[in-house]
Amino acid sequence: MKAPRKKSRALPPPPSAGHLWLFRLVALILPILLLVGLEVSLRLAGYGFDPHFFKKIKIGGEDFLVQNDAFSYRFFPPQNARNPGVMRMRAVKPPGTIRIFVFGESAAMGDPEPAYGPARYLEIQLRHKFPATRFEVVNVAFTAINSHVILPIARECARSDGDFWIIYMGNNEMVGPFGAATVFGRRAPPLPYVRLVTGIQATRTGQLITGLARHFQHGAADRKSWGGMEMFLNNQIPPDSPLRENVYRNFAKNLDDILRAGTLSGAKILLNTVGVNLRDCPPFASLPAASVSAADQAAAANLLNEAGLAETNGDYSAAENLYGQAAKLDNQEADLQFRWGECLLAEKDYPNARLHLQLACDDDALPFRTDSRLNRAIRQAADKFANAGVTFFDANDYLARQNPDGLCGSETFYEHVHFDFQGSYELGLAWAQQLEALFPPSAPRQSGWLSQPECNDLLGLSDWNRIAILKAMADRMRVPPFSRQQGNDRREKLLAARIQNLQSKLTTNDVALAKQNFDSQIARQPDDFELAENYALFLQVTGDIPDSLEEWRRVHDLIPHDYLPYFQMGRFLNDTGRRDEAEANLRTAVQIHPSLTEGWFELGNVQAAQQKFTDALASYAVAREQNPQNAQTFFQMGKVYERLHKPADAMACYHTAAGLEDDDWQIHFELGGILDAANDLDGSLREFGAAARLKPDDSRTHFNYGVELAKSGRLQAARQEFSESLRLEPGYRNAREALYKVELLLQRQSGN
Repeated sequence: MKAPRKKSRALPPPPSAGHLWLFRLVALILPILLLVGLEVSLRLAGYGFDPHFFKKIKIGGEDFLVQNDAFSYRFFPPQNARNPGVMRMRAVKPPGTIRIFVFGESAAMGDPEPAYGPARYLEIQLRHKFPATRFEVVNVAFTAINSHVILPIARECARSDGDFWIIYMGNNEMVGPFGAATVFGRRAPPLPYVRLVTGIQATRTGQLITGLARHFQHGAADRKSWGGMEMFLNNQIPPDSPLRENVYRNFAKNLDDILRAGTLSGAKILLNTVGVNLRDCPPFASLPAASVSAADQAAAANLLNEAGLAETNGDYSAAENLYGQAAKLDNQEADLQFRWGECLLAEKDYPNARLHLQLACDDDALPFRTDSRLNRAIRQAADKFANAGVTFFDANDYLARQNPDGLCGSETFYEHVHFDFQGSYELGLAWAQQLEALFPPSAPRQSGWLSQPECNDLLGLSDWNRIAILKAMADRMRVPPFSRQQGNDRREKLLAARIQNLQSKLTTNDVALAKQNFDSQIARQPDDFELAENYALFLQVTGDIPDSLEEWRRVHDLIPHDYLPYFQMGRFLNDTGRRDEAEANLRTAVQIHPSLTEGWFELGNVQAAQQKFTDALASYAVAREQNPQNAQTFFQMGKVYERLHKPADAMACYHTAAGLEDDDWQIHFELGGILDAANDLDGSLREFGAAARLKPDDSRTHFNYGVELAKSGRLQAARQEFSESLRLEPGYRNAREALYKVELLLQRQSGN
């Protein structure tokens, strides 16, 4: 019997052309809808950060635009992101106001203290020159950024009714985001890649993807806070690296787009070359060109040694000849070019000295300064936009011409690019003069410009404020890469001498005069939050804590969006025992600025003082994660663990602290105590001995060291320590009793 025949299934008819079009449309739209849905969901859930530079808030019932600290997360990992400086401007520009935007990096910002930077001197000069006009100088420059970051800032400013733009940028092109020597991600990628990545980061979906990628790629090991220029030490780049060429191309295109955004907004633009310290700033690092052989490197090094000896003996002609021979072997070695330039300076051959010192800057393997190629690109962009409202100002040449040798050095800059008070005044005045030429001839104005002392009075630049800034710069010079620079000891001594000279002139009468000047200037400019901050700091360093606290309250009222007033008020309130208020202010400070390591540390101190030990340890843990090199965080954690009766944890923290900061006597003192409690006599002897050496004027330290010496049977040494304790504190009963007992034991040993 035959098996029944299976019926064949008919194939479905092929889709019509109309159906194919529909399928393709669905395939195209569905992923887009899914992405839009994810983006909307993330926004509704509050995930991610606002990528805009400005945010709108109310201050005193009025709408203002202020800085958005989260903006930089598009370009930096959150743990070491740099934040814009504090700013505020009215959301709607008042009639009759001239609004000026200042673009750039830390030098344009005014680091180390923006309140005395070039933009502030500019503002003071314009107020004087045009007394009937209201000026609003908005400084949108900040630390560690470069043209990749400045471009989106400029595009937002183009929508904010600026009358003038001042552009002073170029120092961070090699080391900032997407630079050739950056520590913040991929180095010198093509510009389309940069635009794509930063554009994606402006979406919540992109932020989610980036956050997940960072988590799985790096983990907790890389989550460290900002470490300053020292972070870049391992990212040195040879002078002939092709990555530098990528940077130059990207900079030129970014600058074109910035200028286009500004000119289309209707603003008049002052485009500057960038001045750097050529005379007194040796290269931060020096590498041979990739094409130079090891043998030629060794020969060049020998020639450099011979040249150095010739210079020491005053034979500059011979030294010049030797430098020339070394350059034939490797003419791109930055240290060679700098030393050659110094030799030419000694012979007063200024034009050739400038040539070689510029080459030293151009070939620096840690390129933290604008080089000649970048300044050339700025000139070319100015020519390109000359008929579109862009005015070119050669600030580099202008600053150099203030000096007989035609070079910028320590009279203008603290170190490599950041302006000393004199440099800030000179550039601020030059900007004011350039802008004046762009004002209508009919605009009413006064004759003449303010002198530097007159500007300083109007800015509230007292000697106390000067000293605080100089001390901050002295601290900067003590760490790499500055501490590794040739001649850094001399620069440190010069700074110390400046500080000492200012301190020696301070009198009680000067305090009263400075306070009177601050009061006068604040009465004239009650909305000037930078002036108010300077006053609060002045009151703080002169010991007037109650008035300083009140001034910080006033600063808070002017800039309630900024973390600094909360941080300062929290510290003062803690010092006066008002710890609930202190904790509330410090919590607000770290909520506004989560990467404020000092804020987490101070919050932990306040919580520990309130016996909120679990909270204190949590705050210290954040500070430790952000800065694992801070010994004081471990020290305070150790004290909390002691109070929680966890000696093993306390001992571990103290040991770590001592390893990080071996010259802190308190750390050794506390470690000695806990080792004594653990019956580790050798350890406690070592730590109390170190504490006594480091703090020879503390009676209790000598007493404790004496006790450990007595326990170990070293009675003569113990007697010396107890005697010293009594000398320092004659009424110290425990030391007197211990000394009596030790002397009895010594008498018994001697048989008397």
